[in-house]
Amino acid sequence: MTAPAKRRAVIVAGARTPFVRAFGDFTRIDTIALADEAVRGLLDNTKISSNEIEAIVWGGVILPAGAPNIAREIALDLKLGHGVEGHTVTRACASGLQAITTAAAAIERGEYDVMIAGGSDSTSNAGVNLPQKLIHAAAPLALGKPKPKDYLDAALSLAPFTGLLPRRPKIEERTTGEVMGESADKMAKIHGITREAQDEFAVRSHHRAAAAIKSGRFDREVIPVNGVTRDGLVRENTSVEKLATLKPVFNRDGTVTAGNASPLTDGAAAVLLMSEAKARALGLRPLAAFRSWSYVSVDPADEVLIGPAISMPRALEKAGLTLADVDYLDIHEAFAAQTLSVLEALGSKKWAADRLGRSEAVGTPDIDKVNVHGGSVSIGHPFGATGARMVTTMANELALTGKGIALLGICAAGGHGASAVLERVE
Repeated sequence: MTAPAKRRAVIVAGARTPFVRAFGDFTRIDTIALADEAVRGLLDNTKISSNEIEAIVWGGVILPAGAPNIAREIALDLKLGHGVEGHTVTRACASGLQAITTAAAAIERGEYDVMIAGGSDSTSNAGVNLPQKLIHAAAPLALGKPKPKDYLDAALSLAPFTGLLPRRPKIEERTTGEVMGESADKMAKIHGITREAQDEFAVRSHHRAAAAIKSGRFDREVIPVNGVTRDGLVRENTSVEKLATLKPVFNRDGTVTAGNASPLTDGAAAVLLMSEAKARALGLRPLAAFRSWSYVSVDPADEVLIGPAISMPRALEKAGLTLADVDYLDIHEAFAAQTLSVLEALGSKKWAADRLGRSEAVGTPDIDKVNVHGGSVSIGHPFGATGARMVTTMANELALTGKGIALLGICAAGGHGASAVLERVE
């Protein structure tokens, strides 16, 4: 008996909101509303009937406490039909990519033919953390039948009252207490990445993103929201000289600054996936398909953001490719120091031997192929949306240029590395 041909999940289109600085233009638009905008724009751009959508997978990091399953909320808000099920995934900054590969796998297994996947985050609407002792003191009063003395005891237990102030959320590792920027500073020292090299990389990111906007490269993916029509963080006129004036943020003798790190950002991105047969039946031209993906983890106490230097080689190996086969290398720029450290590791024979068990280096990436339209340092980084932005941009780029292969790499909290190999679909 001949085995049935493997179903292939294809990327048909992607759409995203403009990415804007937190507490800026989208301050009053929460993560669900941003997600709604991205999915609505995706449906409008493709002209596909909402009746075709079978399920949604969504990624997020700052999930709303009252409605954490954003995927289902999207379906309900947009009235896609009560039968459109949805579930939400979270893998820190790789959440968007996780959502998309989860959907692709479901299509390949034959569970669905048409799915939407993506991610969103609104740092502007992150919840405020209250001290645990305030919660513990108030709970018996709210849930029980307190007597007057109980209120006095509760008040006395809260002293000193300065400890009751709301706490600003920190982007740090729970197990180590290390702030991400501190880790980036550490990586720069380990891999010999200078401040000048970081600033040069950041400027390159801004200039490439600005060129992409000016050339219309992002027009097919960015949809207007509340009068905002383009990404709000890209600085065409920045320079190494300007960035050199900025002071280190995390360590007095550090090299990570506000200029060579990704800013806190609000935004959303969505991708339409289908089985290849379904896409062609609907007369839609697929842009790209996944050839492989890989998720790994490393010790957060070591280099929490180095994961892509492991996940990218593994994704290439699964795809039967080498770095020389890659036309575009798109790496999430949490920090210029982290991105350059990953690139340095890929070109290191010692890294390959120590961490990959290989006798030869993965390869030294051609910088002209790296983040050809900028990255998170310039475009911004809404945590759950970045992976979906990267997939959308690379799928469009492969289709537009006729090139064959794009390799994606994302670092994420917890020591995760996430990667995927995209190939153009003929």
